[in-house]
Amino acid sequence: MKTINPEYVEQIARAVNACNYFQLLSMRLEDLSWGESTLAIATHEKHLQPYGIVHGGVCASIIDAACFWAVFTQAPEAAGLTTVDLKLNYLAPVVSSDLTARGQCVKLGRTMGLGTATVYSADGGIVAHGASTVMVLPGFELEGGSPAVPKYI
Repeated sequence: MKTINPEYVEQIARAVNACNYFQLLSMRLEDLSWGESTLAIATHEKHLQPYGIVHGGVCASIIDAACFWAVFTQAPEAAGLTTVDLKLNYLAPVVSSDLTARGQCVKLGRTMGLGTATVYSADGGIVAHGASTVMVLPGFELEGGSPAVPKYI
């Protein structure tokens, strides 16, 4: 098991949290460690579908991101990822609660990885669970380039 450089995590989180899609959803990458990620969404009226509950796409997005970033922690330093598929189950409606997703890397091979994520409401209830397969893309970098510090210490 490798230890991720905390400075790297800060730089990645800053870049990811500033991306337009994360801003649109009010989603934040909160933490990364070897094989794990934590993301959060502060839900607002913009997240609600016409029946007054948080749209399923919000949970799908945070599961996708949590799986992605959990697998990313184990990916080679000079590689990026892209989602190949996403599967999820909605387990409870969300009316007005901030959401936290905890992702785990199940396995990372040379070209493909598998992550899972669980979404929790503010009171700790499980509202969704899912899995995502990601493809490893050697040489694929974040917009603006990779962090200036090493990924692992």
